[in-house]
Amino acid sequence: MTSLPNPFNALKSLKNDNKRFYYSLPALEEQENCGIHRLPVSIRIMLESLLRNCDGKRIKEEDVRQLARWNPKKPQDLDLPFVVSRVILQDFTGVPLLVDLAAMRDAVAQREGDPKVVEPIVPVDLVVDHSVQVDRFGTDDSFLFNLKVEFERNRERYTFLKWGQEAFETFKVVPPGIGIVHQVNLEHIASVVTPKEEKNATLIFPDTLVGTDSHTTMINGLGVVGWGVGGIEAEAAMLNQPVYLQMPEVIGVHLDGQLRKGVTATDLTLRITEMLRKEKVVGKFVEFFGPGTASLTVADRATIGNMAPEYGATMGYFPVDDKTLDYLKMTGRDESHIALVKEYMQAQKLFGIPNKGDVEYTKVLELDLSSIQPCVAGPKRPQDRIDLTSLKPKFQEILKKDISDGGYGIKTDEKPPMICVHPEGSFSLHHPQDSGGKHVIGPHGGIMGWSEEEMVTNRPTNRALPEQEHEHEHHTGPIACDVVLSHGSVVIAAITSCTNTSNPNVMVAAGLVAKKAVEKGLSVNSKVKTSLAPGSRVVTDYLEKTGLQSYLNKLGFQLVAYGCTTCIGNSGPLDERVEEAIKNYDLVAASVLSGNRNFEARIHGSVKANFLMSPPLVVAFAIAGRVNIDMEHDPLGYDTEGNPVFLKDIWPTPKEIEDAIKIGIQPKMFKERYANVLDENPVWKEIPMKKSALYAWDPNSTYIRNPPYFKDFTLELPKQTSLQNMIPLALFGDSVTTDHISPAGAIRADTPAGRYLLSLGVKEEDFNSYGSRRGNHEVMMRGTFANIRLRNLMAGGKEGGHTKVMPEGKNMTIFEAAQAYATRKVPLIILAGKDYGMGSSRDWAAKGTVLLGVKAVVAGSFERIHRSNLIGMGVLPLQFSEGDSVESLGLTGEETYSILGMGETPKPQQKVVLEITKNGKKQQVQVLSRIDTISEVEYYRHGGILPFVLRHLLGH
Repeated sequence: MTSLPNPFNALKSLKNDNKRFYYSLPALEEQENCGIHRLPVSIRIMLESLLRNCDGKRIKEEDVRQLARWNPKKPQDLDLPFVVSRVILQDFTGVPLLVDLAAMRDAVAQREGDPKVVEPIVPVDLVVDHSVQVDRFGTDDSFLFNLKVEFERNRERYTFLKWGQEAFETFKVVPPGIGIVHQVNLEHIASVVTPKEEKNATLIFPDTLVGTDSHTTMINGLGVVGWGVGGIEAEAAMLNQPVYLQMPEVIGVHLDGQLRKGVTATDLTLRITEMLRKEKVVGKFVEFFGPGTASLTVADRATIGNMAPEYGATMGYFPVDDKTLDYLKMTGRDESHIALVKEYMQAQKLFGIPNKGDVEYTKVLELDLSSIQPCVAGPKRPQDRIDLTSLKPKFQEILKKDISDGGYGIKTDEKPPMICVHPEGSFSLHHPQDSGGKHVIGPHGGIMGWSEEEMVTNRPTNRALPEQEHEHEHHTGPIACDVVLSHGSVVIAAITSCTNTSNPNVMVAAGLVAKKAVEKGLSVNSKVKTSLAPGSRVVTDYLEKTGLQSYLNKLGFQLVAYGCTTCIGNSGPLDERVEEAIKNYDLVAASVLSGNRNFEARIHGSVKANFLMSPPLVVAFAIAGRVNIDMEHDPLGYDTEGNPVFLKDIWPTPKEIEDAIKIGIQPKMFKERYANVLDENPVWKEIPMKKSALYAWDPNSTYIRNPPYFKDFTLELPKQTSLQNMIPLALFGDSVTTDHISPAGAIRADTPAGRYLLSLGVKEEDFNSYGSRRGNHEVMMRGTFANIRLRNLMAGGKEGGHTKVMPEGKNMTIFEAAQAYATRKVPLIILAGKDYGMGSSRDWAAKGTVLLGVKAVVAGSFERIHRSNLIGMGVLPLQFSEGDSVESLGLTGEETYSILGMGETPKPQQKVVLEITKNGKKQQVQVLSRIDTISEVEYYRHGGILPFVLRHLLGH
């Protein structure tokens, strides 16, 4: 017998062996006489967690009963606690989380407590994958060079992470150069079902998690329930606090049919992203079912699950079935464990993809897989899907659209520029120019458009004009250019991101496209920044084994890193002459990448148009050198005999892909690669470290600083924040992302963060990125709202982190304005449009906001994670009523704002009054408090999650 608790008399053993115990959902269904077997699978897995953790304190019996009686058409309006079995982190978000834990240990020690009470209760894995940048590309030594530079830049951060690995018992680190967090999770860490020794028995339960990266949802493709949260919430989860969310709606997506020949999982994912974003699934679960779902491989499912943040859902879940077991076998998991997964899931009646009618969903959407077309998404948002055959006219349309309408505002009477980039610089081919190749300074004037023949002739190849020197009527001699740039020229082509590099089908397809292209004599211009950054070393193994890597190398797609690179803004510098030409002639240059995000200024500050696509299409567009191409009718280039080569000529067949996968992938590859990850990086092993419960803060560090969150900490609840007479720090439109609020990319010298680093003697070349300096609040608060593409309506049309200080109306940076207001002790407010905070789960978008002195944010709507993060830092999120907005209310930033009606203790989703005062006149509008749950009320009253948890640990 076992001493495990037995709520609802639901504790059973597998096959009645009295050794392997589990909390039975069928037993609970019988006990409570409710239709649990009709619930969505994702809800049932959450129900198991509530049942297993039902202790009358964190989880009450009533919590279990309420979820067991989940109403699909109208889920109960209540706060759902969820205890996860583990937490996963990446280094950009993991470093500040570890900084917070170290600061909490200091706070406990200062009160003469044992700092070790601050210890993760559940297992925590941190994968270092976000810090590598593409500094070198197109060479065989690119990977080793970039890894070396990564360690030089980040040694202080990595030393800190290694301290955390030693200081905390349940905190493990996967070193740099191993892979991307979500792919490592998929291929190695995730167990699907977890056996744990507890009270002299083996307790078996589903693998569940939260992660500090929004794309944690990739693991949903393996049948694991999990999603992205802010690091603030993740800290609470690590310390055994439940993660709270409102009882979710579950949207069922019924997939039918089969994907057609030539269509990839990426094409399917971009279509699903478009469809679900239009369906407005923000804050909802999405669960896939039906015969089309059953036909998809786990790699295909993981690609779809990965992009749940892009379609707005909390999860994009796929139940466990035989395809799941096949994937576990392929990736080298132990046979006995695979058998346990099936045995447990069958015992719980959770095994298999449901068919139509098996499960009740809030709403069911239909999608026929045979309707999916090859496509791309962009140029500014992942949900803006474009059929591949429509890209050329669509790009021309977007070029001419007004900036306020999502376009680039290129005048319709202008002809496309033709900018020759050569060893001495660049000049316009439409200007009079001596043959010496001098710069033409100044704006480009009246020019002639390219014919189709000229567009093909002048595409970027190893030499822009390979057949003959292009004679231009204004030139006295021939012009030889390294590349000719225009609007739509591809300057970055990246096979990047776990979204697609985890999928052998599309990676092998990319290799086969490269093989066929090389065999036909096609090439990629060396000025196109090409890169291959897979999420796992196994990808290299199977590309090498199939012989495909050599062909990718010949096109410039050498391995540059195992980590997130271009997709998160770590694309590295462009060729100086290329970047100079883009800026001087205001070109709308393009990047093509196999990632999941393409928001403005994310990929590269100088590249305005960014398109998401499958890896084989990345190769094809790199060869073409431009995005304004009709891939059906325009040739990519010409073979060695001068014959046109079209996309269809180099696109692989399904059989060619299948044959290569059979040759290339073996389970032992995964076993060998993940056998000793801590020993795989000798540089990591050599980092010296003394084990200590407390971190020795270095006052001179520019990477790791003790944050001020506990500076005025008391064991008593703080007084309620004043929400009277607030002045707006900024007014924003729709779709302000966490990239806009807290950029992750390069730090410029002329920004507040850059000036701060220079003042400390840090050279500009050693700035590194904002993401790498998230352990230093001084850098990050200066970087808040510093994105160069941010548009503050108070800044008079100027892009970037600028505002006006009121009442004097003086222009300055947002950080400088916040400092001025802090001196005056003036509380601040942000006003914004819809989808505020969409994008990555970025703590610093909330932390920076509060450190600038912002007390409240009023928006048309919020993305789920950012709303939660704001509350987690003690900032009040408020939502405009339907029909109200910054524009409709005529707000200019010259007003003051007060919140009326909150009361001493806020209530979930409370309606309050926003009082707007301008020139002595008052206007009142109703807004909705987006403190959605009782637990969030408590977090807000405590000043955020961190002081809430600390008071809990200290017994208050």
